[in-house]
Amino acid sequence: MRRAPIALTLGDPAGIGPEIAWRAWRILHHDPGLCFFMLADPQHLARSIEAQAADIPLATINRADEAAAVFERALPVMSLQNPLQAVPGKPDPANAAAVIESIERAVSLARAGEVSCVATNPIAKHVLYEAGFRHPGHTEFLAALCADAGADGATKPPRSVMMLWSEGLAVVPVTVHIPLAEVSAKLTRDLIVETARIVAHDLRRRFRIDTPRLAIAGLNPHAGENGTMGREEVDVIAPAIAQLQGEGIDARGPYPGDTLFHARARAGFDAALCMYHDQALIPIKTIAFDEAVNVTLGLPFLRVSPDHGTAFDIAGKGVARPDSLIAALRLGARLATGKA
Repeated sequence: MRRAPIALTLGDPAGIGPEIAWRAWRILHHDPGLCFFMLADPQHLARSIEAQAADIPLATINRADEAAAVFERALPVMSLQNPLQAVPGKPDPANAAAVIESIERAVSLARAGEVSCVATNPIAKHVLYEAGFRHPGHTEFLAALCADAGADGATKPPRSVMMLWSEGLAVVPVTVHIPLAEVSAKLTRDLIVETARIVAHDLRRRFRIDTPRLAIAGLNPHAGENGTMGREEVDVIAPAIAQLQGEGIDARGPYPGDTLFHARARAGFDAALCMYHDQALIPIKTIAFDEAVNVTLGLPFLRVSPDHGTAFDIAGKGVARPDSLIAALRLGARLATGKA
């Protein structure tokens, strides 16, 4: 029996999102525990299918609860209102309204309880910026859409955390899209503690891990060598770990980044908190390049996405692999049903 479907967003229509969506449906449409629909332009999607000479039927739906009835025989598509004219490999700011509409409608459906999960195809922020988009990134936009008014009438978005997950490794960058030269100044005890709290909470709530084990990486080589190669471990990271332990969170470290990700080390933790972007993403993309999933923690709904970008360079060439999107959809279904 299929449960509430997953809403899959358009992503940048000039990227590989449309292609990996129908390729994923071709593999998943007989899976009895999974159902998704796409928020897109059916005609644009049909052109993508026709260009690849693929035999993928589409079914236009008006409501999320209509997806399950057609999913086994056709890819359900909920039509967008904004016009869409996209050429593979040629991003165009004129399509920004459709990209944003797709995300907004998916979040609205999730908050209304009409879908079990939101899966997002990759967007190109620089293209949206040209059209007036003002959010730092995709995840920040999702959080902004969840902002609720507080007692003072002001709206505040929830604090979100990016986790990259695979069967063999889950990593969280504490600082994300900032220059490496700025990491030390941005890295604070409060930031580490707040990030770890969200990770521990959602590992319990979403992944059903009773007592999550968090490994905290150091920033400097050899985790600072007791302060001789940098003071961040002594002054910032270790105090954050002590505070987390005092709150009952199983946080350990700081561990040297170069010895944290081999097989024996990975067996000792459920997620690794890393101090900067590449410290987290290099190991998981080395271990699980095609299977890693981006999971957003801290939102009031479940959000997953493939761990890759728009890939404009291969869009429309018939070589895009849907592996990461398939992994994201399967993980979304597992988390939604409590089978993580």
